[in-house]
Amino acid sequence: MKKVSVLNLGIGFATGRKSFQKVLKTYIYNWKESGLTENQSVRLNLFIAYDLKYSKKTRAADFTKIDGELLDFIDQVYFIGKSDIQNEIDGLVKENAAGTEETKRFFGGGYAGQRNAVLYYAMKHKMDYLIFLDDDEYPVAVTKNRATALWGGQHVLNTHLEYIRQADITHGHHCGYISPIPNIRFDNVLTEPDFRLFIEAISNDILNWDNIKTVMKNGGATYADTNVLTRNEAEEVPEINHAKFISGANLCINLIRPERVHAFYNPPGARGEDTFLSTTLGDRKVLKVPCYTFHDGFGTYDHLLDGVLPVQLKQILPDCLQVVTRFYRACIGWIRYKPLLLYITQRESYADIIKDIRAKLDRTIPCISAFFGREEFANISRELEKYHKNVRKHYAEYLEMQTTWAKIRGRIAGGGL
Repeated sequence: MKKVSVLNLGIGFATGRKSFQKVLKTYIYNWKESGLTENQSVRLNLFIAYDLKYSKKTRAADFTKIDGELLDFIDQVYFIGKSDIQNEIDGLVKENAAGTEETKRFFGGGYAGQRNAVLYYAMKHKMDYLIFLDDDEYPVAVTKNRATALWGGQHVLNTHLEYIRQADITHGHHCGYISPIPNIRFDNVLTEPDFRLFIEAISNDILNWDNIKTVMKNGGATYADTNVLTRNEAEEVPEINHAKFISGANLCINLIRPERVHAFYNPPGARGEDTFLSTTLGDRKVLKVPCYTFHDGFGTYDHLLDGVLPVQLKQILPDCLQVVTRFYRACIGWIRYKPLLLYITQRESYADIIKDIRAKLDRTIPCISAFFGREEFANISRELEKYHKNVRKHYAEYLEMQTTWAKIRGRIAGGGL
């Protein structure tokens, strides 16, 4: 009998939410329904990096105690907590794979560090491909006709496996509450032209006024494109300002050629780990594949995981503390990584762009603060100056991250770990 080649698929979660177990259960039954758990030529391996500081009163057991019935559908599970990462750091330093400080930065705090830990473990355990999923995204797509929301299940893993063999990276689409920007009803305190200036100041090539305005018209929700769902075709991601933009989840990385795999990075205290990975992909083949995940950005749709499908999606209005706080934190996160992104992608005009951002923030932050009733929005300008001041330092760390990863990657490939 001809021997069947077995594919090792890593499935990575960087998590800290208490809802993780419920999300994992949904995904596992989704894989079962798609036929993956019965496919003898594919081995499913879970890599779960968990952060006990992300949510209050979480314990390791919230992430590691998985129901035995679910484990029957998985070939192997690897849990990655704080002590596990420290053991890996100690081992890498002892093996002279990299220095102590650079290794700590590789596995450091925040999403980039967690994703790097998952990437490292997947490569160490000889995965062929690694898919990142988020704990606030679900394997369903929602579209809309005039009267109602229409829902459909998505076979996320199968879709990536169909295309990743011919690419370095595949990433899918997102629907639901992707944007943290609520549906704003403009008035004499906050006008549409002022809000547009504010968005232009904090945004990037993917987050821009045109797509934000479309989302706001839909009440803050993004609906799946029926053309994407029905055509079932992948498209190559174009390079825009020296970056091939991807998302951090619904993302698959081809590990078969390790030398073509880059590490994640974000400035300390910032997000953007997927954006900065995008800036390293100029000579890589990146495909956008036809599958969706529903992003539950405000944590209000976990009943989807129980099979309750709403007829209409709620409008996200800035009328509660949770919505305003999420918007504020997103603004801080965006402005913290914008200087480095500009320095990498538009260095020749960096100084002029920073000057323009300052002017737009000076004009709009007073009305933003007044409209939302939060003086903290003034921190956005302060964070811009702080990260602008440190942009060269962060750029050096960004370059160092890839050098560190090359050392670690080489040690893994050489069997030193």
